[in-house]
Amino acid sequence: MAESSGNIEIKGKISSIIYSNEENGYTVLRLEMGGGALVTVTGTLPSAAPGETLRAVGAWTKHPTHGQQFKAEYAERGLPKTAEAIYAYLSGGAVRGVGPATAALIVDRFGDATLDVIEGRPGELARIKGIGPGKAEQISRDFRRKAGLRHLMEFLCAHELRPILAVKLYQYYGEASLELLRENPYILAQPNIGGTFSEADVLSLDLGMEDDSAPRICAAIAFELSHNAGNGHCFIPADKLVAATAQLISIPDDPVWEGLTVIIDEGVVVRELVSGCDACYIAPLHEAETYTAQRLKALLREELPQTIDPAGLIDRMERAYGMTYAPQQRKTIALAAECPVLVITGGPGTGKTTSIRAILGLFDEMGLETLITAPTGRAAQRMAELTGREASTVHRLLEASFAPDGDGIVWGRDESAPLECGALILDESSMVDITLMRALLAAIPPGCRLIMVGDADQLPSVGPGNVFADIIRSGIVPVVRLTDIFRQSAGSRIVRNAHMINKGEHPVFTENSGDFFFLCRRSAERIAETVAELYARRLPENMGIASEEIQVLSPTRRGEAGTFALNLRLQAAVNPAGKGKNEKEFGNVVFREGDRVMQIRNNYDIIWKRIPDSGAPAETGAGIYNGDVGYILGIDAGEETVTVDFDGRVAQYTFDQLTELEHAWAMTIHKSQGSEYRAVVLALGEGAPMLLTRGVLYTAVTRAKELLIAVGDEGTADRMIDNHRQSRRYSGLRARLCDEVGVENGAVDRNT
Repeated sequence: MAESSGNIEIKGKISSIIYSNEENGYTVLRLEMGGGALVTVTGTLPSAAPGETLRAVGAWTKHPTHGQQFKAEYAERGLPKTAEAIYAYLSGGAVRGVGPATAALIVDRFGDATLDVIEGRPGELARIKGIGPGKAEQISRDFRRKAGLRHLMEFLCAHELRPILAVKLYQYYGEASLELLRENPYILAQPNIGGTFSEADVLSLDLGMEDDSAPRICAAIAFELSHNAGNGHCFIPADKLVAATAQLISIPDDPVWEGLTVIIDEGVVVRELVSGCDACYIAPLHEAETYTAQRLKALLREELPQTIDPAGLIDRMERAYGMTYAPQQRKTIALAAECPVLVITGGPGTGKTTSIRAILGLFDEMGLETLITAPTGRAAQRMAELTGREASTVHRLLEASFAPDGDGIVWGRDESAPLECGALILDESSMVDITLMRALLAAIPPGCRLIMVGDADQLPSVGPGNVFADIIRSGIVPVVRLTDIFRQSAGSRIVRNAHMINKGEHPVFTENSGDFFFLCRRSAERIAETVAELYARRLPENMGIASEEIQVLSPTRRGEAGTFALNLRLQAAVNPAGKGKNEKEFGNVVFREGDRVMQIRNNYDIIWKRIPDSGAPAETGAGIYNGDVGYILGIDAGEETVTVDFDGRVAQYTFDQLTELEHAWAMTIHKSQGSEYRAVVLALGEGAPMLLTRGVLYTAVTRAKELLIAVGDEGTADRMIDNHRQSRRYSGLRARLCDEVGVENGAVDRNT
């Protein structure tokens, strides 16, 4: 049978499941067609089970290894009708908790009505000896879940939408998914579901919504604002918002302006004049930005008691520590003693760490309880190592957890339950977005000093806002710019080249000496080969650098020199499949015992345990955060769990939670922010201009402590240095700090 195109329909009964992916519903099964012929069918068929009937629409394909297959684009499944078929269905594992023996008991009692009883009358199941009320409800619940998922998938397929969306919807909304989707098709476009706005829009029009209806326009406006927040913007100018929305849904501007009035009246959007710009915010970001500005100004107005002589104390600290502070550092320490809010910014080797240590000593002398925090786990760990003090992530410090309904975050620390401290030091402040800064400021108690430390020239936060830069540009917060490179760093080519790159100057890449090397490779394949060789063999064997001390970085995820392909290559090089080494295939990757992995989204509720070496009681806690890196200790196929060690914190993931992990031998430069590594191998392949910028290269170079090896074409590095592209972020924090905001919220005048 040759490969085919078009919509071919096949029908039959599912005889067996060859493979099923819990994350995305991708399934490979055997289908018994008329005359007993068996064919292999692939596609998104979540919870498919032997005994079900299947009608699939798609095309015949030829797999290079497995031969002829039918790729199902859309499918409808039906349940067995006769007692004999129902027994085969249940005994094959279609419903969790029902094996052959239990299936026989149930079918013997209820016959052809078995599935109706399981779905709607679980109390009758409980009358069967050996089942009981608890197990009966469990059986019914699992059957209803799979039936609901099947109905949802069939509904989406009927509207020519991707079946994978059914899996995501059901994971989030459960049995209410179909009803909610009929009421509001635009939930498909939510980030947690993964649908596009156009898919949601097609469904809404299919369900009878008019082109220029207010609900459609309002959904499009909200989507544009949320989409742009994902690109770092807190607001969008009204005219740009209207034009983008009109283009998105192919209608004139006039009804969009009317829709903007509606969505403002509903409180979903807020409109203000921000430094003369007609700005439209999604309401939560407006609140976060407004609160942040008000709280910072309130902190700046606080009068702190001056109980010490800063100059005299600095002299005593110099004598006690046996060192002499540079003039910039003395100024920094003195301002920390006097100012309720202080910003310290500087590049590598300019003495930020020395200044922080001195400020900690200062606050100790002043009798202040000082907390240290950072946006990521790696940054917090680095601060703890450099200062000898405890440091935590902002999320852990604020006791973050998921909201009970799964929508949003609950902060355990806020105005009603503030932190217990007299001073707070925030490191890597450039990584903090507006929502996280709002949460942190809400938890700062009255009279507490706030020290924000960071490198203003690094990449801005992934989330919305330009917080650190806006605070610096506002001019209302004291700022110390550390510019002197100290003797211990002056000989480092990493430090010197980083400062040259930041100024737009081109280092001499061919001068391979010291701690900075450039290996010229022209093609992506040669870049990837060299990176893998450096990581797996040359650095460990020739320079004595352990693999766990090396981090591979790339500007991009895609391409042969991108992080995805590099991780596949590195896994094969350093952790290949082996006898006795358990693994789990998940989507298009394989997780294996011994793999290096990274948490890619915050999970506030996952439980971890730390087993101390001394035999003391184990420490337990909750929360693994975006950017945390660990190693897979074990994979248990029976329990469907993966155990990961994050620097001594051991957490267990179900197979369904593996969407939260990805391999981490290689990571994007953006993901590496806030971390430092003994050695960095930088893969400089081709990529989009927005990823190949001076700021990206500067951030990559400053991740290396002792050794940096860049692999690629010098021309790529030169283009990055010359590309000082800094995409504008629409943020109103600076304007609010400077009182440059005028309210314009109500009926929308497009000429404002």
